[in-house]
Amino acid sequence: MFVYSFEGTSSDKGRAAVQLIRRAIATRRGVISYQVVQEFFNVALRRFAQPMTTSEAEQYLATTFRPLLAVHSSLALYTEALQLAQRFKLSWFDSLIVAAAIASNCDVLYSEDLQDGQEFGDLRVVNPFH
Repeated sequence: MFVYSFEGTSSDKGRAAVQLIRRAIATRRGVISYQVVQEFFNVALRRFAQPMTTSEAEQYLATTFRPLLAVHSSLALYTEALQLAQRFKLSWFDSLIVAAAIASNCDVLYSEDLQDGQEFGDLRVVNPFH
């Protein structure tokens, strides 16, 4: 989603991503994990048509990710992710994101990579681009 936000208003996904991120920051109800940050910077620093510079990345980290970054790695998070990966046949990276959302007591996990409507206990996956 964060990658799509760099498309701005030039695409439906870009508009939806920007709106969701702004709302998450404004309401202080959005939460992301370190895994989301890592995946974003892997793309932004290496795969963008014009890769982010280090100073641009630091600015984005401070203004966008810092207000949302609430879940960090821990033994408990890894254990939960391993169990989720096995039980639901998730990739390791997806299981980390789901485990982080569960640890944060989220009701909704916005993702286009997971099955829309899938539930993990009280957590429900919503594709923000439908």
